[in-house]
Amino acid sequence: MSASSFPADFRMREMIARRKTEGLFRNLRIENTGIDFCSNDYLGFAQSAELQSRIASRMSKHPESGSTGSRLLSGNNSQVEFLEQCIAVFHSARAGLIFNSGYDANIGLFSAVATRGDTILYDSLIHASVRDGIRLANAHAFNFRHNDLEHLEERLKAAARAFGREGNVYVAVESVYSMDGDTCPLEAMALLCEKYKANLIVDEAHATGVIGGRGEGLVSSLGLRDKVFARVHTFGKALGCHGAIVLGNPLLRDWLINYARAFIYTTALPPASLAAIESAYDLLEENPSFVSDLAGQVSCFKLEAGLAGIAGLLPSSSPVQCILLPGNTAVRKASEQLFEAGFDVRPILSPTVQEGKERLRICIHRFNTAGQVKTLVSLLKGLTDSGN
Repeated sequence: MSASSFPADFRMREMIARRKTEGLFRNLRIENTGIDFCSNDYLGFAQSAELQSRIASRMSKHPESGSTGSRLLSGNNSQVEFLEQCIAVFHSARAGLIFNSGYDANIGLFSAVATRGDTILYDSLIHASVRDGIRLANAHAFNFRHNDLEHLEERLKAAARAFGREGNVYVAVESVYSMDGDTCPLEAMALLCEKYKANLIVDEAHATGVIGGRGEGLVSSLGLRDKVFARVHTFGKALGCHGAIVLGNPLLRDWLINYARAFIYTTALPPASLAAIESAYDLLEENPSFVSDLAGQVSCFKLEAGLAGIAGLLPSSSPVQCILLPGNTAVRKASEQLFEAGFDVRPILSPTVQEGKERLRICIHRFNTAGQVKTLVSLLKGLTDSGN
């Protein structure tokens, strides 16, 4: 057997070739030279000189390059414990536990809290990280139609009939959905969960730094802290750094420390990451106008798109604005044409989204100018009117 040939190569080569034939092959782009309408850097923190300065100042107090181990061994310290407390206070939570990423947080949370005999009901558009966490749980799992309260109640009734008091029921939703940009009817869902004694879990990834007067997220802004069993806030989107936190009560924190394998068996975040997270929260808390500025840019886009009469625009009040362009070939071509015009807007293909609902996913940022928004809308109008 040669060094470049392995038994698994044949199948991998065959599957990669099939992806290329079907137009589904993914590759990595090194340079993103277009005007950014694709990243999750909603507030511009990832490129903020002020944030970089704050991180450097904090790193002078914590010069270590690594955490040296998992938090249950040598990787815990007063810096991360203090940071968890501060973030919990910011989001009106009682306690929190930091994970290395939003994916790790959802994997760790769902695989740890849901055990044999439990039931997980999840929105049909829930993020892949939640789905993967559910797969690792020894629980029954059923989806319900997106944001459909009647269907959720049917599922809750069915779970109560089938499993009675033998197991717990968990309901998993996102506050802002990453591929549609719409918002969960959280108050009504909280009432349903209370009625049927279900535990509500909310992924706030795309609401952190975006929803609420201070960017505190949907749960906190609606005053639903005591109605939500757990929530996940990530730091890699509007906060411009990396990592995530699971918020809940102190008992949940203790449970995750003892049972969440994604927390137990991984090296802790290094001091530089913790410094970035703490600095980002400081910057957000000191500048609540950043959140309203972002909301203003979103309103500007929606107004311009409405005036232009762009077809296929999904309803959304968040920075995620999507235009349906059915067909992988069509939406990929539209993205390429926008890139040639200087705008970085990415296509979302099936099977990531349902076939026939392929779309351009447009992310609005605080740093996008009114001129950029108007030019983008004009280009989109031309693409949609011509049928691409």
